[in-house]
Order: sequence, then C-alpha cells, then structure tokens
Amino acid sequence: MTARLLAFDTSTEQLAIAVAGPAGERLLLEAGGALASAALLPRIHRLLAEAGLVLAELDAVAFGQGPGAFTGLRTSCAVAQGLGFGLGCPLLPLDSLLIVAEDARAQQPTASDVVVAMDARMDEVYAGRYRWTDGRWMVTVPPGLYTLPALALLWSQPPDLVAGTALAAFGERLGLPVGLVQLPSERSRPLALLRLAQAAHAAGAGIDAALALPLYLRDKIALTTAEREAVRAAKA
Repeated sequence: MTARLLAFDTSTEQLAIAVAGPAGERLLLEAGGALASAALLPRIHRLLAEAGLVLAELDAVAFGQGPGAFTGLRTSCAVAQGLGFGLGCPLLPLDSLLIVAEDARAQQPTASDVVVAMDARMDEVYAGRYRWTDGRWMVTVPPGLYTLPALALLWSQPPDLVAGTALAAFGERLGLPVGLVQLPSERSRPLALLRLAQAAHAAGAGIDAALALPLYLRDKIALTTAEREAVRAAKA
C-alpha cells in the first residue's frame, strides 16, 4: 500500500505542503513568511481531507528542517514535533536545500551534480552541493552559510547546474562560470518535497519527535547600520 504521508516546508517565503493518500496526491504552494504560522495547520487539514485522510491515519510526517528563515524553521519544527508527539508517528526531517535540488532534477533529468544557492539575506547565501547516483541523493557538500567570495569554492569544479533564489538575488556577483546552467525558479516545490518524503520513508529515515530540531546556520539575524552601508557600497 502507498505510504500515507504529510510533508511541509516553511523555510522560505513560500509555504509548501504535500499529502499522499487514498485519493491520490495533493499539493499546495502559497505565500508563507510571516503568514505561515497561522496558515500551516488549516492548510494541512484541508489537504488531508482532499486526499481522503485524517491525521491519525498518517504513516509519517516530513518537514523541512532548514536551512532557511529563522521564524519559518521554528514554525515547521514546532508543528512537526506537535504532530509527532500527538500522533505517535515517525518524523522525517528533510534538508530544505535538497528540495531545490530535487526540483532542479525534475527540470533537468540528465543533471546529476547540483549546487543549490539560496538568498540568505545580509549579503550571504545558504548553499550545498548534491549528487544524484544510484537512484538517490548523496550530499557532496553539506548545507552551509557563505559570503559571496567564499561561495565560489562550490563551483571551482563546475557542477551540472546551479539552482536557487541566489541567482536572481545576486546575479553577476556570484561569479558563475560562463555557460553554467542556471535554474533560478522552481517548477513545483511541493512535488519535490513529497518525492523526498517518500524516499525518506522508504529508507526508514524516521526519527522521534524529540529529535525534530531546526538546522540553524546563523546566530546573527540582522546587520548593524554600518554593515548595511558596507553592503550598499559593495553593490554600488
């Protein structure tokens, strides 16, 4: 029987939810950010109903653990923990950058070596490098927080492509090699999320709710006035 799964991610400015149930797959993508904390649970209940499920019937709950926006990660992990404790089902923590890599692979099926670069604000980037091999993802370079000069290390040996919001946010400042394939936009974040959740469940990657913690890569969440002026000067 197909696994009955709920998956959600609030690590970016978008709220992504996916459900697999008796009535098939249901996907949702809408504005998130500050709205995610209030919208997440009502949207979950709606999609479950559309998929012919109730919470108690779920085999597992997957959630994007980061890296990403501080408030979004707190929302995702808090809801996942609450569901895990309440339902007694395993939780599946998902690398939020890997969601972008999975979506990129759907757009470019021949790509096996993918760098994901997401705008982290404050003139920095969340990035990682992933390789698709033998039907699964391997982490080549784990998620990290990079300045723009340091980020160049990720494509000193060019990957098949680079995907993520940093492409539009920083443009030529990324210093990408000429001719490197770029995917600044995702095709379907919820579908990529669901595919990773299904793979994690099949691999038995579930954890106890007490271990469902966010992946924070940054302690500092705002620039000083002087630092903001320095960033403006660098862009100019």
